[in-house]
This record gives sequence, structure tokens and C-alpha cells, in this order.
Amino acid sequence: MNNILISIENVSVIYDGVPVLEDVKMEIKRNDFIGIIGPNGGGKTTLVKVILGLIRPEKGRIRYFIPHNTGHSKIGYLPQVHSFDKKFPVSVQDVILSGLPEERKLISRHTKKDIKKAREWMEKLGISSLQNKAIGALSGGEMQRVFLCRSLISEPEMLILDEPNTYVDNLFERELYEVLRKLNERMAILLVSHDVGTITSYIKSIACVNRHFHHHPSNIITEKQLASYNCPIQIITHGDVPHTVLGKHDHEH
Repeated sequence: MNNILISIENVSVIYDGVPVLEDVKMEIKRNDFIGIIGPNGGGKTTLVKVILGLIRPEKGRIRYFIPHNTGHSKIGYLPQVHSFDKKFPVSVQDVILSGLPEERKLISRHTKKDIKKAREWMEKLGISSLQNKAIGALSGGEMQRVFLCRSLISEPEMLILDEPNTYVDNLFERELYEVLRKLNERMAILLVSHDVGTITSYIKSIACVNRHFHHHPSNIITEKQLASYNCPIQIITHGDVPHTVLGKHDHEH
């Protein structure tokens, strides 16, 4: 069990009498890199909220072997950027520092060590020149880098990313996945996406979520396998030129 960070055991979630997740079983282990795919409304976001402790399951249980949902949580979370109020008057550096554990935020002034750590992450993600800039003045790609720094400053053992490439410019997209590859050497990563075709060389396995949960132990998955999982999503293939093949989507079930 020392290798397991989180164990999800027969979890079901119901909204207004409608099942959103049913009998989900999942183990997240150290150094996992899981791409989570599925249709809109299939339960991907709900699964993330369950893992973060924001939703209590109707049935089943979750066992954590790392701190979670506390002031010293070891789970980093990169939400979709558009959920942030860009008019909020705060600098890039302050946003990153806000990712420190709750007990650190109680200190009136951040220590030199805190600031050094924030600047080290800014340097790694190429945004050092933005440290004093207002968060609302950034582009979508720049803001995504800022929030990635924020999710990493607490040195988590697991990182969850919700559609990280939604607002990422093409220049940073490849850099982002290279950063994630290096981070995966010391933490587990869950990457929620509608299309993981562009990053199949980075993730290690694929999970299909469409009310039910199916974890495929490889980063290569076929149309036949997706059909058996009842997961209507883009078909991921490999070749000299990365591409996807769109299959028939069946939303009945």
C-alpha cells in the first residue's frame, strides 16, 4: 500500500436523483500519469471533485495515504483558467504564493524562502518577467503558467490538471507537457482532457469516464476498446504524424 496515494472504492455520486458516477474503482499510485477522457457530462469533473474532497459520494469510500483537503494538502490542482476573476487586483507573484499551505498564509509577510521558491517556479516556466504584473493583464497562456506555478509551490505528491491546454498558446503547449513529464518523475499526475491525442507520448495510461469508469493500462487505445468501455471520444492513434480518427458517437446508455 505504500505505493498507493489514493484508493477509490465503489464510489457512486448522484445529482438530483440522476447517477453521475457509478461504482467507480480506482487506485492512484506514485508516478502514475493518467489521461482522463470522456464526453461532456460523463462525470470527469465530478470525479476530480470527489478526489479533491469537494463532493461526498452517495456510496463507497475514498482512502487517502497523503494529506488532503487540509491546510497542508499534498494534492496540487490546476483548474480551468476561465474560472478566475481577472479583475481581482493581485500580482502574479502573490497568486503563486497563495498556493502555499494554509498555515503559511497566516504569516503576515512571506519569508525569503517562500519568495525564492515562487521565483524558482516562475523561472522554470519562463514567466519571471511577469512577477509584478497584474494577473488580469495576462494572456490565457501566461495565466495558465502562473496557475501551474501556484499548484506546484506547495510541493504536492499528486497534481490534477483540468483541461490545461484550453488556453495554452501553441508555443507553450509542448513546453507544458515537457514540464509535466519531468514533474511525473516525482509526483503522480491526472490530466483531464477531451482529446489526449496530442500527449499520448507523455501519459502512461488512459481512463475513460462516462458515468462508469474504465482504466486502460496503456497510452494506446483502440476504437473497439473504447466501444466496450461505452466511452464516445476521439480515437487515439500513433504514427509518424500524430492524428486522431473520429468514430461514431453513441450517447444512448
